[in-house]
Amino acid sequence: MDIKNIDEAFGFATRSVHAGNEIDKDTGAIRRPITMANSYSLPYDPSDLNWSGAGDSLYTRNGGSNQRYLQDKLRSLHETEDCVTLASGVAALAGIFFAFLKSGDHVIVSDSTYVAVYRLLRELLPAKYNVESDFVDSADLEAVKAAVKPNTRLIHIETPANPTLKVSDIRSIADIAHENGALLSVDNTFASPFNQQPGKLGADITVESLTKYINGHGDAMGGAALGPKKLIDKIRAEAMVNLGGVISPFNAWLIMRGAVTLPLRMRQHNDSAMAIARFLSERPSVRFVAYPGLENHRGHSIAKKQTCRGFGGVLAFGLNAGHDDHNRFVSHLRVITSAVSLGHDESLIVFLGENDERQYLYPKEFHDGFFRLSVGLEDAADLINDMNQALAAANIL
Repeated sequence: MDIKNIDEAFGFATRSVHAGNEIDKDTGAIRRPITMANSYSLPYDPSDLNWSGAGDSLYTRNGGSNQRYLQDKLRSLHETEDCVTLASGVAALAGIFFAFLKSGDHVIVSDSTYVAVYRLLRELLPAKYNVESDFVDSADLEAVKAAVKPNTRLIHIETPANPTLKVSDIRSIADIAHENGALLSVDNTFASPFNQQPGKLGADITVESLTKYINGHGDAMGGAALGPKKLIDKIRAEAMVNLGGVISPFNAWLIMRGAVTLPLRMRQHNDSAMAIARFLSERPSVRFVAYPGLENHRGHSIAKKQTCRGFGGVLAFGLNAGHDDHNRFVSHLRVITSAVSLGHDESLIVFLGENDERQYLYPKEFHDGFFRLSVGLEDAADLINDMNQALAAANIL
């Protein structure tokens, strides 16, 4: 398959299979091999090489072959000009902040965000580099506008957001950013490119934690930043080559393999999460359910407008019960696993108690402890039955 012309000519599922892959010229294998090398052969006269360059194969910290194959696939799935893959989602996020922020700059951040982003922008970058950050309700466009300052260089949002499932209007926030000379970066991990493509909605940079849905098997870590080449080149040079946040060849190969089934898996995640969200919303023992696919979700109309195939596989909910009751409920689950992360083949649940350091930023219903549930690929009926029996065993009626 000629990957150079695959983007516009083929559908998402076909690109998931073929983009980034070619027949190996040395062996005839129809899958790209793992190239576990940290160094590549130099030309006859290497004296003019840029030893920090990321163009040709030189040294794996500057970019390796498996990394390039994966970048081709992800760029195709997001339909962006360029992509750089890094060691983790946090490496991609930190790479964006490192590449585009300097001392004295200001960042607007969604008040519902991944804990590493919270620490980077609330604690580490302000203390070490004098970068100013304001956490705002990114679902409130007037609040975003009001937070803009003359030195605002970046607006960073997650949508749907971790862990509250807040939905933000990407196109409208992109307009606010660009009217004020700032960039918009969007963490798209909860949606994946199957459900949402922020670059098509005006975002300058899209972030994916490849560890989650794109890999899909819970066995590899990686992150990606996608967007125009001039922006991605800056991240590639500064955050990958000079900070060393490169993805390993083996992880790139594993994620390349996992991405092939992304459309099949996301359909199941989407459908099962919707069924479970509806089930939970009808239970008297459930205090609240946050899932963008539910009509009563604050961001439902925006999510419906900017997601193309579904609402994702993650939801949050709380019980009409005390702290220990939440833990007892989890202890009785048989199919759902108590563990962090999301986007795996197996369903994962984590109890976030009343002392979460970001809790003051969350809506009131999240203040008494809640669950984040990543719905896996099991039969939805089995997951519902599992929650039913666990509620009964914990005497939460």
